[in-house]
Amino acid sequence: MKKTWTYLILCLTMAFSHCSYSQDGTKKSNMEEQKNPVYSRTDTGKVNLTDTEWKKILPKNVYDIARDKGTEWAFTGKYWDSKEKGTYYCAACGNPLFVSDTKFESGCGWPSFYQPVSKTSVIYTPDNTHGMQRTEVQCGRCKAHLGHVFDDGPPPTGLRYCINSVILDFEKAQDAAKKFNEREEK
Repeated sequence: MKKTWTYLILCLTMAFSHCSYSQDGTKKSNMEEQKNPVYSRTDTGKVNLTDTEWKKILPKNVYDIARDKGTEWAFTGKYWDSKEKGTYYCAACGNPLFVSDTKFESGCGWPSFYQPVSKTSVIYTPDNTHGMQRTEVQCGRCKAHLGHVFDDGPPPTGLRYCINSVILDFEKAQDAAKKFNEREEK
């Protein structure tokens, strides 16, 4: 019986995963599907919404991480072991956060990076919850909770940005190049 349920859930998951593809076969981001009015990969303006407004436009799992400062279970996120080349964006607002060239295997179970895209991509705040002294990493555009930064990373920075997959959108480098070339041809 347990195998039957597992098989059924697997089949349904695969069937519904194809719903996120557009007519031309390219995968849309979570926020493009949700019609999030503040989501933009080019706008650099700060986003200041109330939690009530965020709750209306973010999927529950993104809201839980971004606004309630939750965390996903280790080794369960979609990007923790990804090796694809491209750019990682904030799933709440579209702000560019990290490029895959700065991603490394830390063994912690979350996507780990040693450097953000720019100095303004992320902001840092003290986090003294759970009896620990840590540094929280937030999106530099919308202040969404991304994860934490630790000083046990590789050179050249020595930092490990431990980020939740749920709060990340990803665009493959080849997809970005294709979009750019199509715009140039018009």
